Formats: sequence, structure tokens, C-alpha cells
Amino acid sequence: MFVTVPPTKIRRAKYRPPERVVLCDTTLRDGEQTAGVAFSVAEKCAIAQALEAAGVTELEVGVAAMGFGETEGMRQIAESLTKAAPVVWCRLRAEDLEEAEKTGIKRLHFAVPVSEQQLRGKLGADINWALQSTAFLVSAATSRGFSVSVGAEDASRANRDVVSQVARIAKASGAIRFRVADTLGMLDPFSTYDLVADLKTRIKLPIEFHAHNDFGMATANTLAAASAGASHLSVTVNGLGERAGNAALEEVAASLASANVNTGIDLAALTPLSRLVANAAGRPLPASKPIVGGNVFTHEAGIHVDGILKSKDTYQDERLSPARFGRSHKVAIGKHSGVSGLRAVLEQHQLPSDNHTVAALIPLLRQWAEKTKRSAMPDDLTELIGVLHDESTSREGNA
Repeated sequence: MFVTVPPTKIRRAKYRPPERVVLCDTTLRDGEQTAGVAFSVAEKCAIAQALEAAGVTELEVGVAAMGFGETEGMRQIAESLTKAAPVVWCRLRAEDLEEAEKTGIKRLHFAVPVSEQQLRGKLGADINWALQSTAFLVSAATSRGFSVSVGAEDASRANRDVVSQVARIAKASGAIRFRVADTLGMLDPFSTYDLVADLKTRIKLPIEFHAHNDFGMATANTLAAASAGASHLSVTVNGLGERAGNAALEEVAASLASANVNTGIDLAALTPLSRLVANAAGRPLPASKPIVGGNVFTHEAGIHVDGILKSKDTYQDERLSPARFGRSHKVAIGKHSGVSGLRAVLEQHQLPSDNHTVAALIPLLRQWAEKTKRSAMPDDLTELIGVLHDESTSREGNA
């Protein structure tokens, strides 16, 4: 069940796009927590470098608690970067701080459980323990030269006064930023806006929002958080992450760019980055995956193709122009193809495209598509035209 806000508050919420937000990538930490995903150090270095090349300026590179193999890997990832800041993710434990020091990385993040369910159910602790541990560990880390952010784990189910208390302690202890996490993906865009806008008035640190996608709301919630005042947004490539995943970097970056919000992300780098991560994760991209999927700039339906061929803006807005992403439109031929699209593709491949051939080919193409369940390639069209020719020859022979 969604966490909703009263209608009066929804009516008061106005979209105010920020001029700039920072995308904080956690593909190598939360993304790798996807069930069955495990990156090698070489793959992590390649992904980290691709993220940096795409314009990401901060990326979580792993979990300190996983021990030597992980900390050594994080050291190698950090050494492979030239501009982006690597971040070590830590539990609220002194031993995690000790492990983080072994990486040589000077930026870390402490996750602080703030809901009753997380504190009592997971740790058998209370808010006083969380406050005291936050004060001690943030102070200890900053005294050792770390730049520290603090995250409110399960903030969407927690008392807001408790979340604000943790944030105040974090700031007083030297934290540079405060993360608000919808750990179970329980929010919707309206309740996200309300939560972040309210906390923005209480918290004197820059706010980062970390979404999960359990109800398919992660991207929308992340954009709502930005409009409510979050200056930093947590994302993963392809939306990888626990359970249903996190907010997808490519979706958030493209959506913000369409609203003229500066993220520093090179949109043309998103598709190769997405494919790199998909291959390393062993998670093939769905053809319809927004922004980076194989079919997102592909048209088959006759009315769509006819419109695009006449004027691209009939079924394309400049904000989602394929050229912005280093891509181009493609016409697919299948069951729903019309005369204009079929003729255009036949002409492109120097195949017969006269009115008689096109009219005769359409019903045959529809039967073929129902049977094969795929788009027709040039060789398929050549074969179908051959069938038409054979049928025509047979009729003439029987006449």
C-alpha cells in the first residue's frame, strides 16, 4: 500500500525544477546486490571508468564489511579513476570504519537505520543507540580525514522527528550530506515530494534521495525528490538493485535533461554504458527499456511510421530525440506495418516497391509475423516477395 499524503498537501505541491542536481551512482554497491549479480574487479574498474566518462562525479564502489577481497578491489577501482569521487559504504559500526581505512579512499557513507522495524527488528536497538553511534562514528571518521555522508535507512517508514534528529546529530558531528532512503520502495511521487519538502525545512544539510522500485515508482519518486529540494539523487545503471531495483541512471538523467536540469551527464554515453553493465551483470536489456532499450526509437505501426516519414515531430518530441542519445529512428516491418513504412523499407533495400507488390505483400507479411513472432529483416522480405512471385507464376501457368 502506498504511503500517501492528504489531498490538501498534494494541491499545494508545485513543481519547481532545480537548476542542477548531482547523480550519485551506486551500481557497484547497491546494483551488485541484485540477486545473482557479481562483478569482477576488472568489470568494476571498467564500469567505474565508463561512469566517470559519462559525467558521473560520485560513485559508491563497495561495502567495507565484506572484508579484504572487497577492500582491495575498492582500492583498485579508486586508482582507476581520475575525476569521480569513490565512496565506501559502511554500516553504523566501528569495524566498518576500520575496514574503510584500508581502501585508501577518503569518502565514506554511514547507513543509519531510523525506523522502528529496522532498529528493533534488525538490531535490537533504539533511537538513542542510533544517535550515539552516529555522533561517535561520524566524529571519529572526520577526525581521521574522511569526508562523511549519513543515510537514514528506511526513512519512508520512520517518524520524521527521528529522521530530523539523526540529521542534526550528523551535521553537528561533521557530516557533509544526508541521504533519505525509501528502502522498501513504499513511496509514490506525491508522498516523496511531501517527505523531502518537509525534511528540507528541518535539515540543514544537502539532501540526497535514494529510491527503490518495488512499485515501479523509483524514477518518478527520484524526480519528485529533486523538485522538492533534493540536491543529490542516488541511481544505478539499468535500475539494478535489491528486489525490483533502484532508480535507473539513464531514466533520471534523460528526464532531468528534458526539463533543462543540469546533471553533467553525457546523454550519448548512456547506451554504451548501459550495455556494458548489462553484459557484466548477465542481465540482458529488455527491448522496451526506456532510453537504452533496442526498440525505444523503433516504429512499426502503420500510422506511426507514416507520420514519422512525413514529419518526425508527429511521433517525436525534441526532448526525446534519438540524436540526443547518439541513436536514430528505425522502422520495423511486421504485422502492423502500413503501405508507407513497407514501401520505404523495400526501397531502402532495392526490393520491388510498386503498388501491386506492396498491396500483395501486406497480408502475407501479417501471416508471417503471427507465425514467427519477430520483425522482418531484408532477407525475410526477399523471401516473401519470392513467394509472391511463385504464386503469381503458378496462377499464370494454371490459366
